[in-house]
Amino acid sequence: MTVVQNVLIVDDTEINLILFAALVKKLDGCVSHTFADALEGLAWATENDPDLVIVDYMMPGVDGLEFISRLRQIRGRESVPVLMITANDQKQLRYRALDLGANDFLIKPVDKVEFLARAKNMLTLSQASRQLADRATWLAEEVRKATAEIVARERETVFRLCKAAEYRDPETGAHILRMAHRSEERRVGKEC
Repeated sequence: MTVVQNVLIVDDTEINLILFAALVKKLDGCVSHTFADALEGLAWATENDPDLVIVDYMMPGVDGLEFISRLRQIRGRESVPVLMITANDQKQLRYRALDLGANDFLIKPVDKVEFLARAKNMLTLSQASRQLADRATWLAEEVRKATAEIVARERETVFRLCKAAEYRDPETGAHILRMAHRSEERRVGKEC
């Protein structure tokens, strides 16, 4: 069964949106969501759960760096893979983008083979990360169940030890039962 993966594409140039969406379509099980406006893309990322974000650097208003910064501030989007595409090959830009949370870069014009390989690798990492998180949640639930079972067994053991004391010394056993009934009566009396 193929898992559907959502790819968010943000670029202010329509032809780039069409090109990147067509390339994403070649990846099995991927659905692209394209936005020419960075703020609309952020709004979509807030309401939906992208598996990969592809963002252009040079855009009017909110550029790629600001987009990444804002994306990382959205709860649950701290580790979504981000592929930045830019015509600018300056190292300072890359360093800044890495500091803000970009995971990889492609230089325009984009080579389709390289694009597909990098996107596929990032989607594989995203899927593995989600599976790991799901596994951690499952393990936490299993630990909770096991702990509850141990507590129940401990209570049963204490009850059986009390019963054993009762059979060994009827007066002590009867005293324990009388005290339990008296405590129950007082508890019920206070609730009324």
